[in-house]
Amino acid sequence: MQEKLYGGRFEAGQDKYFEKFSESLHFDKRLIEADLEGSKAFARALESVGILNAEERGRIVKAFEEIQTEAKNSAYFNGASDEDVHSFVIRQLKEKTGQLADKIHTGRSRNEQVSLDTRLWLRSTIETTITATKSLMAELLKLANKYPQAVIPGYTHMRRAQAVLWPHYLLAYYEMFARDVERLHQAHARTNVLPLGSGALAGSAFPFDRNAIARDLGFASITYNSMDVSADRDFVLDYMHAANLVMLHLSRLSEDWILYSSDEFAWMELSDGVTSGSSLMPQKKNPDSLELIRGKCGRVFGAYSALFVTMKGLPLTYNRDMQEDKEQLFDAADQTISCLNMASIVAQNVTIKPEIPEKACAESWVVATDIAEALSRAGLPFHQSHKLAGRLVLHGIKTGKNPASFTAEELHAFDPHFTPDFVFILKDPRHGMQTRVVPGGTAPQSVAAALREAQARLEKL
Repeated sequence: MQEKLYGGRFEAGQDKYFEKFSESLHFDKRLIEADLEGSKAFARALESVGILNAEERGRIVKAFEEIQTEAKNSAYFNGASDEDVHSFVIRQLKEKTGQLADKIHTGRSRNEQVSLDTRLWLRSTIETTITATKSLMAELLKLANKYPQAVIPGYTHMRRAQAVLWPHYLLAYYEMFARDVERLHQAHARTNVLPLGSGALAGSAFPFDRNAIARDLGFASITYNSMDVSADRDFVLDYMHAANLVMLHLSRLSEDWILYSSDEFAWMELSDGVTSGSSLMPQKKNPDSLELIRGKCGRVFGAYSALFVTMKGLPLTYNRDMQEDKEQLFDAADQTISCLNMASIVAQNVTIKPEIPEKACAESWVVATDIAEALSRAGLPFHQSHKLAGRLVLHGIKTGKNPASFTAEELHAFDPHFTPDFVFILKDPRHGMQTRVVPGGTAPQSVAAALREAQARLEKL
């Protein structure tokens, strides 16, 4: 039986099934680097309050550094039966330094240690998530600049609504991911707070300079309340909430591209490298990469819900239920970062066939709003303009005529409000797009400006 970090209170050993049921080493071993970094800083703090002398602190820090090197071996944990990564590290330390290892836990609780390790790990993970999100945003901008003049239908209710430029469409996703980066930065700020010095819940009885420890570990500030530290997993939920929205946006992008690359739309082509075939049907080219991204959303959403529900009824302060945060957090982070990287690869190799969506625009009535607004600019009240444009659409549907097939004479015969200039609006959706020059609109000059601005913003996010 491994020696516990506690034991004096107990006369008998733990039930073997309970030991197995409660151990967390198989997943929290991912925190070993954070645990060692935090423990080295704590050794220095113990020296500052006289618990360790310089020689003892040096031996302990050297031992932790040796463990860091050894832990790079994938087989390092093989055969370990420790309760958790913290117990594992203490055992390794004791093997290297003997009884001196017993001093390392002076004035420190596992409650604050777990919070510290999680914050150190998550701080780095948030930075990785931000980098992956920004990489995808950069790929979307490259893809936008690859087809700067392509016209596609914009949809509402999955019905063709108005024509937009391809870059304008991609910039919509850019904005979603930009907000995700903002949320991730906010989660980082709430994570980047030092909990060490809080003890189990009442604060440490040793006069640690917590601000000095924070500087040592690169934290921006210290926590305000020791009970809150022991009970808090808000910072984990903050990250998972941000990750959920990243995944939601990835899922919507995936759904779009699955549709646009289907035979029914047929104007987007995914590369062979991110698709697969069928074991039976030779003609298939399946968008598996995007379907997996869409599918993995369920895991990330579920992890967030699981931890949220776990935390909702816990009394202050620490409860063992909170051990359940790690697997949810690790899986959510792994899947989110993996999906972001996969989406970047898909975006790098996607091609579109601009003539197909442009033809879809020309053959449909995406110009109907342009017609109504042109009538209003000519002096007709918009309600009447809307009604007249709708009558023209209905007439075209009934007679099988698309907008581009109307002549000036036919239009004027239909209603005198249609002057010869309306032929240009009907024949080319680009004509109406030119009027949408407001910031955020799809006029070519507005989109070009938005692309330049997006590139500049990306570098500052």
